[in-house]
Amino acid sequence: MARSTYLALAAQRHRLPIGVDLVLRRHADHEAILTDGERLGRVIAEAAAEFQTPLAFPLMDLKLEKATLLSFFDVPAADSDSFHFTEAPSAEAVARFESALASSRPSPRVAANLGALRYITGQTTLLPVGMSIGPFSLATKLLADPITPVYLAGDGATAADEPEVGLLETALRLALATVRHAIRQQLDAGARAIFIAEPAANKVFFSPKQIAGGSNVFDRFALAPNRAIAAQLVAREADLLFHCCGELVDAMLDGFCSLRPALLSLGSSRRLWEDAARVPKDIVLYGNLPSKQFYSDSVMPLEKVGAQAGELLARMRQVGHPFILGTECDTLHVDGCDDAIRAKVAHLLRIPEPAA
Repeated sequence: MARSTYLALAAQRHRLPIGVDLVLRRHADHEAILTDGERLGRVIAEAAAEFQTPLAFPLMDLKLEKATLLSFFDVPAADSDSFHFTEAPSAEAVARFESALASSRPSPRVAANLGALRYITGQTTLLPVGMSIGPFSLATKLLADPITPVYLAGDGATAADEPEVGLLETALRLALATVRHAIRQQLDAGARAIFIAEPAANKVFFSPKQIAGGSNVFDRFALAPNRAIAAQLVAREADLLFHCCGELVDAMLDGFCSLRPALLSLGSSRRLWEDAARVPKDIVLYGNLPSKQFYSDSVMPLEKVGAQAGELLARMRQVGHPFILGTECDTLHVDGCDDAIRAKVAHLLRIPEPAA
């Protein structure tokens, strides 16, 4: 693992917007590029050059793993976004799914992402980064109501007590197998780091009162599957870059730190300069400008981006924690707002460093 790479970038006052979609959308045939691995790799390299970073971040498309999973259960790709399991697949069906994953053929979109990684690895000097939704967040997308079984489990209910808890447990098993397979494919294609986006591991899905009361529900459903992923990456000498843009309590932040990511990306609801006291010094904090608001000049005008970025830079320098300034999540193209969004991304790259 190259933890030193991210610490060195932090020491160099690096900035890193996640914004490949903005660069992709400049191409008239952007939809075609999504299924062309070499051209997608070129777009990722183009974005890295524009954002002046050695890290080749990919598109953050968190729908691909669900479509992969559901294809084994004969759910058409066009229906995968809206599909939810109403009852748990049998143990036999789950076992067949797990054994079939290794020999499955990737979808055209996944194949293009793998091709892009191979392009970055073979044709550039950039550090190739893979991407996947986290296992808990994927599990929540498989259920119409994931909050109720999480709460029931946190209250001590088991699958024998509540079928909903059993459905959640099965969904999480399917999700973890899918994510680990996606990671394995990307590592085989050359990825040296994997960005895990686990936005649902937050206090909407997990009760802070249950956690404070001693429940292991957060550890069981959010942290344990991600520990398996962290171990997978250690075994392959790859870096874990961990992202959660949801609202958290401190115990959740502590849990994320226990995964030992090289980089920890948090949402704009967090004050990173306060979180720095809880985060080990060898974990680079990343973020967390509210990029979801960049489309609006009334809510997030250019000068507000500058003010927030300046405050972040000054406060993080004051606390002395390794930090990379960036966006709280991916920065997406919005029709009619592209110029405003691009101007704010460019602005965060130009914000002057505060005086030492």
